[in-house]
Amino acid sequence: MAKAEVIAASGGKAGSIDLDPAVFEAKIRAHLFHAEVRRQLTRRRAGTHATKNRAAVSGGGKKPWKQKGTGNARQGTIRAPQWAGGGVVFGPTPRDYEHKLTKKTRRAALASALSLRNKEGALVVADGLALGEYKTKQALALLEKLGVAGKTVLLVTDAAQPQLERSVANLPGVDVIRAEGVNVYDVLRHERLVIAKDAVTALAQRLGGHPGEEA
Repeated sequence: MAKAEVIAASGGKAGSIDLDPAVFEAKIRAHLFHAEVRRQLTRRRAGTHATKNRAAVSGGGKKPWKQKGTGNARQGTIRAPQWAGGGVVFGPTPRDYEHKLTKKTRRAALASALSLRNKEGALVVADGLALGEYKTKQALALLEKLGVAGKTVLLVTDAAQPQLERSVANLPGVDVIRAEGVNVYDVLRHERLVIAKDAVTALAQRLGGHPGEEA
């Protein structure tokens, strides 16, 4: 079982922690990254886009002019696609973009992403991520002491940390998420992954459950 050094919020080492090999030393499967990120992003699409075809556009019940004798091309309705204000041909219609994956696959993708960050040396375990007050300056100081300042960072906490969440809101590329919400997309789009010591245990419990449980 691999170990990771624990960095104190004040800077310096604060011991070490065992990392669950099933979560942080899993086989890296890049093809699962694509599948899971696609699933996450497609779920964000509302799928409510729509246009009106010639049957849905109001008006146009009367033939604009008689079939022959006017010198004009034959027309049956002013709501045909070639008319201004007419219906749209093959326009978008409401649809569901969801791309489903099994829970086992989603769990494997997340473990693979966490293992990738650990293998790259981009994983930092912090002794604590709590702040005493709402101050961006304190959040910056915390990032510097953890050695991740100037990078895009995902901070993972075990419980709600309102002071931390509000304090990093103005820092570009820095986000806070709870262990229960950690996902492949957020892990991969940040250069550094900082996990609170308590959140390491929470992630191991979440991903080490029995097959069929929610990941």
